[in-house]
Order: sequence, then structure tokens, then C-alpha cells
Amino acid sequence: MSKRNKIIYWIATIWLALGMVSTGLVQLLRVKEETDFIINLGYPVYLLTLLGICKILGAVVVLIPRYPLLKEWAYAGFFFVMSGAIFSHFATGDMNKMFPALLLLALTVISWYFRPPGRKAVLAG
Repeated sequence: MSKRNKIIYWIATIWLALGMVSTGLVQLLRVKEETDFIINLGYPVYLLTLLGICKILGAVVVLIPRYPLLKEWAYAGFFFVMSGAIFSHFATGDMNKMFPALLLLALTVISWYFRPPGRKAVLAG
């Protein structure tokens, strides 16, 4: 793996983890703006707890060494959560608040694409 690709991977991965942990904490703490936001999108408030826990656990998994299959699941979870957030904004016409989800989706894809060989799941076949 080239030095350039390692730098891209770590920058994207650190920003992704920071974004997921920070939004996960906001969701777990049920900050009023976040609670109002999720209600406006049409979701129940208890979903914040599930999202917050999953984002924080996913960030930990993406950062720690080894466990490549678990990392694939974390990346998939991030991809689906951010895709769902983007779709929710689109469906409710709330396009102005879509940027953070787009950014985290882009960081998820970049981090996944540039991950080192030791962090990739190898399927036996």
C-alpha cells in the first residue's frame, strides 16, 4: 500500500470515526435539537438510542486493528445509516440539512476503499 493511500485512509477514517462518535453521543444524550430533528423526519425518539450506540461501536471497530469481518459490518452499517438519513431528508424535503449525512457517507466509502490489506475481509472460496 502506498504512503499516499495510507494517508488518505487514515484521514478519512479518523474524520469518519469523529463524525460517528460525535453524532452518536448527541443522539444518546437526546439533545433537544436532535430529538426535534428526528421527530421532524417522522421517526420515533427511541431510535436515537439505537443509532447512537451503533455509531459509537462502529467507530471503535473501524479504528481497532484486526477483526476485518467485523469492520465490513461496521462499514455496511455506516453506509446504510447514512443512506437512510439522506433518503429521509430527501423524502421530507429537508434538503438543507442533508450535507452532514452526505459527508459521512463519502468518508465511509473513502475509508472502506482505501483500507489496508490487513483490514480487509478475505473470503474463502
